[in-house]
Amino acid sequence: MKAVRIHAFGGPEVLVYEDAPMPVIKAGEVLVRVHAIGINPPDWYLRDGYKSLPPEWQPKVDFPLILGTDISGTIEALGEGVDRFAVGDEVYAMVRFFSVGESQAYAEYVSVPASELALKPKGIDHPEAAAAPMSLLTAWQFLVDVGHEAPNPLQSDRHRPVPLEARSVLVNGAAGGVGHLAVQIAKLKGAHVTAVASGRHEQLLRDLGADAFIDYTQMAPETVARDLDLVLDTVGGPTTGRFLPCLKPGAALFPVYPLGFSGADEAARLGITVSTLQVRSSGAQLAEIAPLLNDGSIRVVIDSQYPLAAVREAHERAARGHIQGKIVLTVE
Repeated sequence: MKAVRIHAFGGPEVLVYEDAPMPVIKAGEVLVRVHAIGINPPDWYLRDGYKSLPPEWQPKVDFPLILGTDISGTIEALGEGVDRFAVGDEVYAMVRFFSVGESQAYAEYVSVPASELALKPKGIDHPEAAAAPMSLLTAWQFLVDVGHEAPNPLQSDRHRPVPLEARSVLVNGAAGGVGHLAVQIAKLKGAHVTAVASGRHEQLLRDLGADAFIDYTQMAPETVARDLDLVLDTVGGPTTGRFLPCLKPGAALFPVYPLGFSGADEAARLGITVSTLQVRSSGAQLAEIAPLLNDGSIRVVIDSQYPLAAVREAHERAARGHIQGKIVLTVE
């Protein structure tokens, strides 16, 4: 089969489209013929060797390595003990996350634990389905239901979503992969949603349900947003503490990327909960959310599509930033 592998860490130039061995399925797994692959930040973090992490957290992997986690495709074969699916079923999944280097989705075929699979919603195509899993599960697990008991390496306490009905929610980075889905989920759950993004995304985000919009290129959102019940900061990092003054006492700040946050003392003084999680694969949650994708209640926006062989161009597009929705690879 053809796959995209890296033989060393580095920039997009290390991505090599080449022949690779077919995956061997084990008991409890299925073999999926891949039709589309969603690109996510962990793909380029791993490609680069997770340089942003402390050295003790940086992964040790064996090369060559196939990147990628999110797929949509058709089941080709079933492993022993799999009885919930059939050959020919169209499925989607986030494969083996968080297990660094084991997902191997940038390929024509991938083995997937059956527990991580769900039937692809019939109302969307393979590129849309492949674009969904990681971003959708991240937004869902932050906002609605964690859905797993895996330890959170980023904090000692278990993340707990907060009630959204009739609450005021701000989503920072609202046009990105997690952000545009979080806007829709918060709106579906009854929140008043403020979306923060650059001005060119305003119409899209209003179409997706945002009640208010802040163009961060024209004004700093923390200077105008007030009395919020929740901020989901999909950008996160060292700047996420700027949203603390925007929140009510007893409110919550959820940074998707919490590393670098230094406002714990101020948050405690203000009575604000700061919480994060590490998204995990869940076929059950993808199955639960599938009807919302099928009927258009949640819409997946695709920024751009590239054939698998043009993966370097896709990663170069990601490096330019300002992505609207998701970047997708297609497999013929």
